[in-house]
Amino acid sequence: MKRIILTAPNFSEGRDQEKIQKILDCFRNREHVQILRWQRDPDHNRFGANVIGEPEAIYEAMLEAIGTALELIDMTKHHGQHPRMGAVDVIPLTPLRNCTIEDCSELAHKIASEAADKYHLPFFLYEKSANTPARTNLAEIRKGEFEGMAEKLKSPEWKPDYGPDTIHPTGGVTAIGARDFMIALNVNLGTTDLSIAKEIAKRVRFSSGGFRYVKAIGVEMKGRNLVQVSMDLTNYKKTSVCTVIECIRALTLKHGIPIVSCQIGMLSLDMLIEIAREYLNLESLFEGPFSADQIFETYLL
Repeated sequence: MKRIILTAPNFSEGRDQEKIQKILDCFRNREHVQILRWQRDPDHNRFGANVIGEPEAIYEAMLEAIGTALELIDMTKHHGQHPRMGAVDVIPLTPLRNCTIEDCSELAHKIASEAADKYHLPFFLYEKSANTPARTNLAEIRKGEFEGMAEKLKSPEWKPDYGPDTIHPTGGVTAIGARDFMIALNVNLGTTDLSIAKEIAKRVRFSSGGFRYVKAIGVEMKGRNLVQVSMDLTNYKKTSVCTVIECIRALTLKHGIPIVSCQIGMLSLDMLIEIAREYLNLESLFEGPFSADQIFETYLL
């Protein structure tokens, strides 16, 4: 593949394996498309996939996946811990090789335009593709979730960028847009007290006075008998994973509870190196800071 875009669509189904596999089949056995990994969360009741491919191939696969998800997922019956507004909740597009943010934004417009016409599904453009500042932040678009979205769309300021002015009756609405590389990070806390997770999320997220590049919510993980601070780090180079985790660790100590574990999505090698530097205070045995040149596998990639 000469030009590579990464897409990480999230679908509002995390419990029915048969439905999940049917949606993933839309990306399988296609030329110039590859699923890197996918993950489901029954408590959140959603799954996400990391897919790379040529722009045109991603366009075709994504159109099929949207149609399949609309056939299989009924949002009027959907319940989960994670905020959501549609069967295909969000479709981010990130440049990886020989592509730009502008290329990804152009693809976002193309997918939204065609899918809106084909499936009568409303689309909001977000992040780098947003037409107004109010739509840059996905959390602002998603406010009200599926249950409140029909009323929200009655307001002229929330007219969809593509598609009808009313929600899809079972599919809701979808956000799509170009964005920089983002890290999904969850911190699981050793308590069932949801108010603690919500308080910590409020302390670390930017919108309520926390770290500049952090979005965070507190959610209940009933299947694991704990609560979670679920986050997106939109610029991990300016607000590091280590900084956020250590802040949360200090806050949990005040409550007398432990961090049970941390979960992370796809990440880059340079981020792992940065974590090693910060947590282990690593330096090169030869000269200078610890670097990728000291990792044998780097020469095999």
